[in-house]
Order: sequence, then structure tokens, then C-alpha cells
Amino acid sequence: MKRIHILLVAGTVLLLAGCSSTPVALGPVGPDPFGGQYMAADGRLQVFSRMAGRTEGNNPTWYQHAGYSIYDLQGKLVQHVENSTGKYEEAPQLVALPAGKYFVKARAQGYLNVKVPVTISRGQITKVHLDDRWARPANVSKDALVSLPDGNPVGWRATAGIN
Repeated sequence: MKRIHILLVAGTVLLLAGCSSTPVALGPVGPDPFGGQYMAADGRLQVFSRMAGRTEGNNPTWYQHAGYSIYDLQGKLVQHVENSTGKYEEAPQLVALPAGKYFVKARAQGYLNVKVPVTISRGQITKVHLDDRWARPANVSKDALVSLPDGNPVGWRATAGIN
């Protein structure tokens, strides 16, 4: 009986460790095909990661988007983003990146970690919505979007080459 209990506990620990270390992988997210363009040699990335509560002293708790990391296709860390625009601001940080393909590892609402391939195009903004607050735009096919396994959309599917 004692042996079964030990095996059950060990199996549970291994299962939980595997879930926490392996991020959910998603399809590639690109810029909004209907979004505007600006004149620049680079592109922008904005990640609406899971909201995290922040506290300081006796002040009330405020919420900001959790930090995340950007990697190149070889897995080398390009940048870690704290993901806040100000001490008490809720808006996520807008990051300038050279046009190209990257991976974002971030926390998503309802998931520990997700791995999202992103395409950054010159003069465009790629937005990744992981905070469960973005609804599928009206009159847009589900096939035009990338979604989490629970069906929540996270961004526009990257379909075109890099500009």
C-alpha cells in the first residue's frame, strides 16, 4: 500500500512538472491586415499578456500585463520585456523590432506559458492578445485568426511574407 502511495505521488509530481515546463504552442501571429502602416524601417510588437497584480506598501493592488521574452528562430533571447508603460499604467509596452520572425514566450490567461511565433513587418504593429480580453472581430472567419486551445483568439494569422 505504501509503495502505491509513493508511485501515485511521484506520478502526480512528474505530470505537474511536465505541464509547467512545456508551453502551449500556437500558430504564427502577424500584423492586423486591416491596420494602418507608418513610415519606419522596423515593426512593432505589443503583447497583451496575462494581467498580474502589483502591490506596494498600503496602496491598493493595481494590475499590469506580465513580462515576457522574445527569442529569435534559433532560440537566442533577443529581449525581455517588463511590459508596462508606467508605474501604474495598464497598457502593455510597444516594442520596436527589425522585420523578421520571432518567438514570444509569455503567460496567458488560463495557461502557465505559451509560445507564440510572431511575424514583424516594416511599418506595422503585430498584437498578441493573451489576456482573454480580445474578441473576434465581426465578420472575420475563425481561420483568419490564431486561437488558444480554449478557442480564445490571440491575433491575426501571419499569412504574408515579411515586408
